[in-house]
Amino acid sequence: MSRTGREILLGVGGGIAAYKSADLIRRLQDHGYLVTVVPTPSSLNFVGTATWEALTGRPVHSQVWE
Repeated sequence: MSRTGREILLGVGGGIAAYKSADLIRRLQDHGYLVTVVPTPSSLNFVGTATWEALTGRPVHSQVWE
């Protein structure tokens, strides 16, 4: 089944398991999804903005008023 044009907005919370989202992103991309990450400010203590942008190739928004 083709998933071209499908996008997922992935919210990441501030827990130690936040790093597991990187594997989830890779798996979703392998199936043709475009993924955008919206991390909470506390999750950025575990995985930084630059990492999310490198994994997804998309901008990361972690503040409401950006």
